Amino acid sequence: MLNLLRRAAPGLVTDPVGAAWRPPEDAIWIDLVSPTREEELAVEAAFEIDLPTREEMAHLEPSSRLYQEDGVTFLTATLLSHSEDQHPIPTPVTFVLARGVLITIRYEQLKAFRIFAERCKHVQIEEGAEVLLELLDAVIERAAEVLERESSLVQETSVAIFNRPPSTAFAPMLSDLARAQSVTSMIRKSQLSLSRLASFAALAPELQDREGRRGHLVSIQHDIQALTEHSGFLSNHISFLLDAALGLINIEQNSIIKFFSVVAVVFLPPTLVASIYGMNFDHMPELHWLLGYPFAMLLMVLTAIAPFWWFKKKGWL
Repeated sequence: MLNLLRRAAPGLVTDPVGAAWRPPEDAIWIDLVSPTREEELAVEAAFEIDLPTREEMAHLEPSSRLYQEDGVTFLTATLLSHSEDQHPIPTPVTFVLARGVLITIRYEQLKAFRIFAERCKHVQIEEGAEVLLELLDAVIERAAEVLERESSLVQETSVAIFNRPPSTAFAPMLSDLARAQSVTSMIRKSQLSLSRLASFAALAPELQDREGRRGHLVSIQHDIQALTEHSGFLSNHISFLLDAALGLINIEQNSIIKFFSVVAVVFLPPTLVASIYGMNFDHMPELHWLLGYPFAMLLMVLTAIAPFWWFKKKGWL
């Protein structure tokens, strides 16, 4: 699908691509969403450039994601998609600055793009470079929103772990922490790729000729750095909570094992006494003694109490 943003008309519109398709003269953003080969060829012919395919975007080496060719700037970053689902995924997105027009290529629906598309209806944008800066702002805002949501989830899980009733299972908490760790790691990876993108974007001619745009790009770089640091802190916090949860699980398991061990030790001496008096030897004086049965029962009780008292004295219980 090919969407267009024009300088004179607010909001994105879907533009059908035919054999003789040409972009409008006032087009400033072309958004290719899971484009067909026909759409890719039409844009390549209109701007005389070679767009990366989906396979090339996925397998580009980090050093090949940012480059300039014939005055056109190619920027590829990894963004987080489906962040609200159970299993978010990273997806590559390519930004191309070509003769005042921004071309984006993506193969997933991204909320940051939808947010920016709505914002375009109320904001006047003149060139593709401004679209790139505003779009990066929307991407960073979305990443901050996801991080804030995951941070709140981690805080709730932290309270649940350390104030957990004895009957509450750890499994749901560990599942939430594992998902939060996965999302945070992907956001951190995304921010690192955006940081490299923003640094290289400063070399684009469209961003060098305006002081305001350079300042905007510097602000974006600072925001990316802040989010990267925050995601690192959150990742460390999640790791601590995972270690704490596993430690509490081990303590509970040790308590259970200790309980069964104490029970086994407490009943071992009475079992020994009962085994001795169950041998039925003829020459066992207590067998013919009137108080033999009460004596054996008393002896078993005493041999059970003695280990229990010893454990309590040692502070093992």
